Amino acid sequence: MAPEQIIFIVAAAITLVAALFVVSTKNLIHAAFWLILALFGVAVTYVLLQAGFFAVVQVVVYIGAISILFIFAAMLTRRVMQDTGTQNNANWWLGALIALVFFAGLTYMLLKVPGMTDGAPAIPEDMNPLQQLGTQLVSANGYLLPFELASVLLVAAMIGAIYVAWERKK
Repeated sequence: MAPEQIIFIVAAAITLVAALFVVSTKNLIHAAFWLILALFGVAVTYVLLQAGFFAVVQVVVYIGAISILFIFAAMLTRRVMQDTGTQNNANWWLGALIALVFFAGLTYMLLKVPGMTDGAPAIPEDMNPLQQLGTQLVSANGYLLPFELASVLLVAAMIGAIYVAWERKK
């Protein structure tokens, strides 16, 4: 195996294990640290894909800003959020099953889209990397669909966060 393949396998394994610990650990601060490790694994993957811009953005924005902000917010509001009981949901297995079914359905659907497994189209070599990135993100033959799906996912996460934070009248 090539060294890049070994690095990818190790980075992917670390990212998956860290992501599992993010959602399964009971300590909020530990979950934030596991999140930093998972995001670092994604940054390593970007480096292996020779997407330096994404790797730097991953480290600076996600690891450097959002994760640290999350840790500070958790540490500053710890006394306000006194734990009153277990944080685990008894129906976690149902959520995992639904997520697995959705993942299988989306994978099946995406594999049936013509040209989805062909990869990105060739880009002229005389373009600089940021121009190539911009062209691929807005090109119908490039990464427009995944880019738009990511934006829909972020909107769904924002709506979920608003729903969770909403105070219910009793």
